[in-house]
Amino acid sequence: MSVRFSGLSTDEVHALQNGARDAYGGAPERRISDGDGVPCRHCLCDFREGEPYLVLAFRPFNSVQPYAETGPIFLHADACKRAAATPHPPAILSSDDYIVRGYDQDERIVYGTGGVVATQDIAARAERLLADQRVAFVHVRSAQNNCFQCRIDN
Repeated sequence: MSVRFSGLSTDEVHALQNGARDAYGGAPERRISDGDGVPCRHCLCDFREGEPYLVLAFRPFNSVQPYAETGPIFLHADACKRAAATPHPPAILSSDDYIVRGYDQDERIVYGTGGVVATQDIAARAERLLADQRVAFVHVRSAQNNCFQCRIDN
């Protein structure tokens, strides 16, 4: 089995770039990057210095329910191309470690699947989690701030 790391859907991102409200009903905030490690969750690239971006509350789930975590994310302020799904961790995963957690078909956490994982071990950990029939998909989140980074499927 191989895994696929992917960014947010283009339809979701374009809606937010064009004025859709965030998970809390607020307007995304517009900022200018200082070039210091602010990653877009759509193209999975860091912003260049001087590039405008959006910061907003995001819930990467289809419904509001107890396990639907919400947190801040960053997106390019203008249209960008969605990163191609890849079996390799995207370059935005540049910290030492991340939270890796499995979810079931109903978007609920599968207990016992979450943990802080060294970046170089994320793909292998996700592969093991996705081999469990209870796990439908995996999220990668910041170990320091719990921000959603990307999704992993098989």
